[in-house]
Amino acid sequence: MAELSYRDAVAYGIAQEMRRDPHLVMLGEDIGAAGGVFKTTVGLLDEFGPDRIRDTPISEQAILGAAMGAAMTGIPVIAEIMFSDFLAVCWDIVANQMAKSRYMTGGQVSIPVVIRTLNGGGSRFGAQHSQSVENWCMMIPGLKVVAPSTPADVVGLMAASVRDPDPVVFFEHKSLLAGKAEVPDGELVDELGTARVVREGTDCTIAALALMVPRALEAAERLAGDGISAEVIDVRSLVPLDTQALLGSVGKTSHFYTVEENPRLCGWGAELASIVADEAFWDLDGPVIRITTPHIPLPAAEALEDMSLPSVDRIYETVRKTLA
Repeated sequence: MAELSYRDAVAYGIAQEMRRDPHLVMLGEDIGAAGGVFKTTVGLLDEFGPDRIRDTPISEQAILGAAMGAAMTGIPVIAEIMFSDFLAVCWDIVANQMAKSRYMTGGQVSIPVVIRTLNGGGSRFGAQHSQSVENWCMMIPGLKVVAPSTPADVVGLMAASVRDPDPVVFFEHKSLLAGKAEVPDGELVDELGTARVVREGTDCTIAALALMVPRALEAAERLAGDGISAEVIDVRSLVPLDTQALLGSVGKTSHFYTVEENPRLCGWGAELASIVADEAFWDLDGPVIRITTPHIPLPAAEALEDMSLPSVDRIYETVRKTLA
């Protein structure tokens, strides 16, 4: 078992799949000799060469258009969109073309593309480079959506995404890149549509994603000092969604919280809240509570960005006060 940083786990997971499948290629801006703008593809060009690790022009439409065309001929592709905000530039290809092709061809065409993209705030990149846009993708039928919070999940979910026949949007979080954790040796393959209970508890359930998972865990540790036992679920996969894990936890704890980095309006937690209200209403001993970023463009100023994003303090205080 090796200790890897989150950013190194990205390259590790891609390399695992490229060794397994000699047809798999990768497209993106500065992913080759530069090793990626965020240094998530270091070493891949040396191992797999320029035919499989292909630097592209600065054109999101070109990257995903080429990826989709290759995928339609049976070539699996990992395509990098540098910042998730830039999905807006190529959204027609993602939402209207990739997501619809299997349906509109009666299952004759599959699109084995993984769209890797750097998501989220906390790194002072400002309003156009710091958004959490996983809820954009979650609402489109035909897309699968994952967001790992640990290096091991990066590797395992990357393998599951590459091996899936449908387009997967794979959100890597910029503010998690430097974090390190152990990754098991050997081939690591996870499963899409599986949440993970990362802390057992009996008094409330906190569902979190990506950067919000370690913050929820830290808040749960503080809550334990007040005698509150919080169960923390790493949602990991928004589509498919592990509703059984969420409903099972609520059935045990009777209180449900979401911690979301995306803006409050139409965030992914609203869908989880709806599911819990519909299917576990009689298990609840209080309202579903969402802890979110306000519905604002994310500021670049440190103090303002920190104030906007759900913090450990805000998670702790919200749960403590509402359970009291």
